[in-house]
Amino acid sequence: MNRMEYHNPVLLNECIEGLNIRPTGIYVDVTFGGGGHSKLILKNLKGGKLFAFDQDENAHKNVLQADGFKLINTNFRHLKNFLRMEGVRKIDGLLADLGVSSHQFDVAERGFSIRFDGELDMRMNTNSSLSAKDVVNEYAQEDLANVLYKYGELRNSRAIARAIVEAREKEVIITTNQLIDVVAHMVPEKKRSQFLARIFQAIRIEVNDEMKALEEMLLDAVDMLSEGGRLVVLSYHSLEDRMVKNLMKKGNLEGELEKDFFGNPIKSLTEITRKVIVASKRQIEENIRARSAKLRIAEKK
Repeated sequence: MNRMEYHNPVLLNECIEGLNIRPTGIYVDVTFGGGGHSKLILKNLKGGKLFAFDQDENAHKNVLQADGFKLINTNFRHLKNFLRMEGVRKIDGLLADLGVSSHQFDVAERGFSIRFDGELDMRMNTNSSLSAKDVVNEYAQEDLANVLYKYGELRNSRAIARAIVEAREKEVIITTNQLIDVVAHMVPEKKRSQFLARIFQAIRIEVNDEMKALEEMLLDAVDMLSEGGRLVVLSYHSLEDRMVKNLMKKGNLEGELEKDFFGNPIKSLTEITRKVIVASKRQIEENIRARSAKLRIAEKK
């Protein structure tokens, strides 16, 4: 399997341009995947360093053999601690391509996709104890409804949770198709794919504690960026994008603009692109994942 088959990067050139790479700088790719972004960053470095993060052991088969490069096997929420272990206190740029890699979606047994029948897993770190099967079969009905509402933004979350609980009382829900069979009838066929995708998204976010991990990583990134350093984030759903947008526009994750005594906004970042960058029609035709991608870029003051 080549790197593009593992993960076809979205808005690749726009991301690299957004980093505004200095050849001797220190950069971080917190979502290594197939190494597509890292490979291009390294091409722009001469004497600089690149640290990449990925918690999925499968991604480590794509490791790059290059001077000044290191791939770290951990969740990006541990960004600051692991970089300090490498003697790094400040960085010149950080790139995050959030969400699930093409490879994770395309391997049926990982359980990420509604397109294939596979075991309900959804763990990005295959050594984690909590899986999608645990969430679906063991969460109390109210807790399951909260997950679906909070992370899938599903208004009928209580009805979905009730249907799942009633079904699992008859038999354990082990596969993706079993889960789909339980809930698919709840919406008209033309809305079914998006409905199912939101259910899977909600469960996946819960399994991987994605929103809390993103929050911790973003705060660490802002703290570690040197003056003029760039933060480049590619997101694929509104929950991620809202958090990134709040941080870049308002200076905090909550989205409430704070001002100093003189009425000046208190924020560490300046937006490089005030308007979100989205994929062109041609890019979407070449890579369907690009359809929902939103790219935001900011610079440390």
